[in-house]
Amino acid sequence: MRLAILFASIGMLGAGELPRFRWENFTTAQGLPNNRVYSVSVDGDKIWAGTDNGLALYQNGKWRVFTPEDGLAHRAVLYVTVDKQTHDLWAATMGGLSRYSAGRFDTFTQLNSGLANDVVYGVSALGDFVWVATAAGASRLNKRTGEWSLFNERNTPMYEIWTYSVTATEDKVYYAVWGGGVLEYDVKTERWKDYNDPDGETELVLFKDQGLIHEITTSVSYVHQILWVATYFGASRYDGRNWRNFLDKDSGLPSNFLNQVKTVDGIRTWFSTDKGLAYFDGEEWATYRPALDTHAPEMLVRDAQGQVKRIAVDTAPAHNYIFGVDFQGDDIWVATAQGLSHGIRIRQEISRK
Repeated sequence: MRLAILFASIGMLGAGELPRFRWENFTTAQGLPNNRVYSVSVDGDKIWAGTDNGLALYQNGKWRVFTPEDGLAHRAVLYVTVDKQTHDLWAATMGGLSRYSAGRFDTFTQLNSGLANDVVYGVSALGDFVWVATAAGASRLNKRTGEWSLFNERNTPMYEIWTYSVTATEDKVYYAVWGGGVLEYDVKTERWKDYNDPDGETELVLFKDQGLIHEITTSVSYVHQILWVATYFGASRYDGRNWRNFLDKDSGLPSNFLNQVKTVDGIRTWFSTDKGLAYFDGEEWATYRPALDTHAPEMLVRDAQGQVKRIAVDTAPAHNYIFGVDFQGDDIWVATAQGLSHGIRIRQEISRK
């Protein structure tokens, strides 16, 4: 009931509609430094992509590539994000954290800063702070003072220190902790708390909707006080009081193996899986991918009753293994294992009827 009320209150959802896209794909043939794209971040007309062999910028129809020779910390860029306040680009790499600002790179490592570890999986910039997820704990940089803070098992409930992603908002900061569930920081009280799988670390879901679906978390997204969590064994949604879990067997998820979750408004949510890109509007699901058997472009729609139908499409994302997404107006950019995909919104909608 609460989900239905919230769904109805958001006029932008366009009841009865599912988004459809014309896909254009970019690979090394078009200028990417590598086809394995781990992350994408949109900044107006600038598209930043973190790849296995450098950082790439797409603007005005052209690609520009940055490598360690240009000052980048490491060639493997695992995550990229734009500071909306300064428009600096932050790159999480296998060899440190890099900031691209005013045409130059500044790199932070264990040797020259308070970075917890040089293997950096995620970064989130908001206001005066930059929050960082590393292989050995979390770090926070105060951009105004230059002061670093370190968070690990000594000063948080973190019993595993492998932090895999982070998202910062005005009131909460969330970390996905690999094997340790989700860690929450309350900005107002400066207190930490954790959320864990009530089943422990088993691969069986014994208590459906009674808590986080699994301890191995990969991504967190928090909008309008709704927390979404991606794991390697399904997805979870938490509204502050109740949990709801999603598995491929009882939802439109094409797979339980999730690399990222990104919610638009707490309801409309995108899931990056190893078997395609999935979208949930609160009632229905859509999956966009090359078909797993024929590799032909495919769009699947699953309605609220669980009925699945194929929609005729001419294009699809570059690959079904999806690492992450970001949005450019109504368009979507998708990081895949075989290229970067641009989903250009088509105004012909898919009806539920």
